[in-house]
Amino acid sequence: MRRHTRHTLTSTAPPQALYDLASDVGRWPAMFAPSVAAHYLERGELAERFRLWASVGGEVKTWVSRRALDSLNLRIRFDQEESAPPIASMGGEWIFEPREDGGTDIVLLHDFTAVGDDPDTVEWINAALDRNSPVELAALARIAELAAEHGAAVGDLMFSFSDTVALDCTAEQAYAFVHRADLWPERLPHVRRVELSEDASGVQVMEMDTVTADGSAHSTRSVRVCRPGERIAYKQLVPPRLLLGHSGVWEFTGSGAGAQVTAEHTVVIDPAAVPQVLGAGATLADARRYLRDALGGNSRTTLELAAARTSA
Repeated sequence: MRRHTRHTLTSTAPPQALYDLASDVGRWPAMFAPSVAAHYLERGELAERFRLWASVGGEVKTWVSRRALDSLNLRIRFDQEESAPPIASMGGEWIFEPREDGGTDIVLLHDFTAVGDDPDTVEWINAALDRNSPVELAALARIAELAAEHGAAVGDLMFSFSDTVALDCTAEQAYAFVHRADLWPERLPHVRRVELSEDASGVQVMEMDTVTADGSAHSTRSVRVCRPGERIAYKQLVPPRLLLGHSGVWEFTGSGAGAQVTAEHTVVIDPAAVPQVLGAGATLADARRYLRDALGGNSRTTLELAAARTSA
């Protein structure tokens, strides 16, 4: 039996800004608390497929979804091609309805079936949707409204950047260096402490203390999704004080002794924290430069030391 749920939220933000945020799955791990990692399998203007990892009922689960994007009518239809038990099938729709006051009524619909149609399973799925959906709706509204409040574009608060480094080692060696984050305090000068656990295969939980170039100390907690030899995606569960969200991906490519590693970051700036962290008068542009230098610098340092260690 197919069940249906409906969750709504009214936002002061314009519908197009909200649609644009929801339509970019790559931003979800930095934006939505339940989302851990996303990887596009196919991507077009009107349709796409991707694999998503998300926290559902306290566990990291993964599934493959396809979506139909209707930018004209501000609607996004999604259907899971491959669901994670106890969900047998799942679909739904994002709808952004313009209001006369310039705001938006956001509607998030789900339709699903449960494995075995078990009543306890149905209750568990409903509870997960009731927990995650309002969080996602609120996150969309918060980012778009913060941008408007500060006279900025959404891209001024939420942006991505990457660095690609060529290494004189194999992709497998570079991957192993990043994967063994428990050894980083011995290997990386900006890392003071790491606690790493892997209860589910390929899913790591990491607590880390770091020091930036200006001497500032940060403690973070992250979950990482690892695809051996190819990719490590991560999401900070406790981001630094300047950020509302931070996610990233390490991509490892190449053959033989010539590896290329790309470190990508996606961040959401907390405008209220900018003067607290960077000083009175600091702007969002200052925050973007600071984050680009600090996070990009840490990634480049990690890769340079990986190259030095693996070629020694």
